[in-house]
Amino acid sequence: MDIVLRKDVESLGSAGSVVHVSAGYARNYLFPRKLAVPATTANMRTVAEEAKREEIKNARTKDKLTAVAAKLSKVAITATVKVGEDDKVFGSVTALNIAELLKEKGHDYDHRAINLKEPIKALGQYDVEVKLGHGVSGSITVWVVKED
Repeated sequence: MDIVLRKDVESLGSAGSVVHVSAGYARNYLFPRKLAVPATTANMRTVAEEAKREEIKNARTKDKLTAVAAKLSKVAITATVKVGEDDKVFGSVTALNIAELLKEKGHDYDHRAINLKEPIKALGQYDVEVKLGHGVSGSITVWVVKED
């Protein structure tokens, strides 16, 4: 049975492609989950139109996120930490700490969106990447200073 995929299916192909699968697989798995439709000319046209609309929607979303990333690049936060001898930091500044500091500034991001390769364990200035989605990311400046 020939079908047109409405969404990307890992084992079959990408959205909009026409593939041949067994009738049972299409009827019992793909059709109920709205992953595919039978390959008729009308369905092929409909899937192509849906793909165009989705592409336009993704482009708009990406533009909005790019604007947010530009605003985010101007954000600087300060993390105060306790230090010992020779300015050695007790503990570290983690993505969760950065997310809390951003929330205090009015920017609500999940700590999993903050791309911190490893926790910050020294005083100084750091550029930290924040993933916004759709392949767009912004950068914030994090100052780690000692507590008085």
